[in-house]
Amino acid sequence: MSGHAPVMLADALEGIAPRDGGCYVDGTFGGGGYARAILDAANCTVLGIDRDPEAVERGRRLAASYCGRLAVEQGQFSQLESLLARAGLSDTDGIVFDLGVSSYQFDTADRGFSFRDDGPLDMRMSKSGRSAADVVNTADEGTLTDILRRFGEERQARRIARAVIAARPLTRTGELAEVVARALGPGAARYAIHPATRTFQALRIFVNDELGELETGLAAAERVLRSDGRLVVVAFHSLEDRIVKQFLAQRSKPASRSRHAPELRNAKKQTFRLIWSRARMPTADEIARNPRARSARMRAAERTALAA
Repeated sequence: MSGHAPVMLADALEGIAPRDGGCYVDGTFGGGGYARAILDAANCTVLGIDRDPEAVERGRRLAASYCGRLAVEQGQFSQLESLLARAGLSDTDGIVFDLGVSSYQFDTADRGFSFRDDGPLDMRMSKSGRSAADVVNTADEGTLTDILRRFGEERQARRIARAVIAARPLTRTGELAEVVARALGPGAARYAIHPATRTFQALRIFVNDELGELETGLAAAERVLRSDGRLVVVAFHSLEDRIVKQFLAQRSKPASRSRHAPELRNAKKQTFRLIWSRARMPTADEIARNPRARSARMRAAERTALAA
């Protein structure tokens, strides 16, 4: 199970606060780092969820070490309610979401997530559905430009889209990375990140519907968390973190009242209390040990007794 270092593990445990007899969900199981830490911290149970069949296989091997306290199901965390029901549960004391791609996926060239090691242009977390190659080779210029601009925040989206279309068909990660680097020209080498970073991020997010999954998953977490249950979310780029921040801000803000008018019928309920007033970030020591932690932002909140 080596190869994946869970980010900000001590902070995640502080946020989840596992206790004996509790039931918790690791909604992005990956290498099982958070699940193991929760299980080791208290005499509790954990349901691990991952859309990646390879992660599920690893998790089911690990489950043998925990004598019935760990179960792992394949699925998306937006399906929390049905996956809990499959495990004979209706609610939970805590949920952790570690967003993005696991180190296992990045480090396996055949999964096609990384431009650093050549592999098939795939990027599918579940190994099913449309691949990145399907998108790159069939999308028109406008669609491809919109994907790169919206999900990668790429300023040169149209230039890259035209270059990609001119170079089609593209089937390998190395091919795409080279096309993007040529499109951006030698000046792109001055930047701290690889020229293809934003393009690969955009395609991965689009292929896996990561932002839509996050929005649906947060709402599902609100419905299945028990009163005083904890939610911890780790995001790795601004698009994800913005969704989490706005969701928790809306759900933790008390409805405004006026002595001159009754409370509005459609006013937002305060269904969460923030555990930390702002996002936590990894320490310099952790970033030195695990450079992939450098962009992590962790937020945590506690469920109130109000209905979702």
